[in-house]
Amino acid sequence: MGIMAATILDDWKVLPRLMMLAVTILTYQAVHWFMALEDPSNAQAGLVSVCMGALTGCFGIWMGKESNAKSSK
Repeated sequence: MGIMAATILDDWKVLPRLMMLAVTILTYQAVHWFMALEDPSNAQAGLVSVCMGALTGCFGIWMGKESNAKSSK
């Protein structure tokens, strides 16, 4: 049973997908929080900018790894 669970985690890439889902949800919530502010400060704008940059970086790395995995098969 342990080998089967490890194979499922590796082949289906469960952890990277869960992490991408978590980053996406947190960025979505940060953007909606920011849009609900009446008078946002520069620090709040910077926080949302960093969140969006992190999501963009994570997505780019994830897509790069997906394309490398497909081309090596």
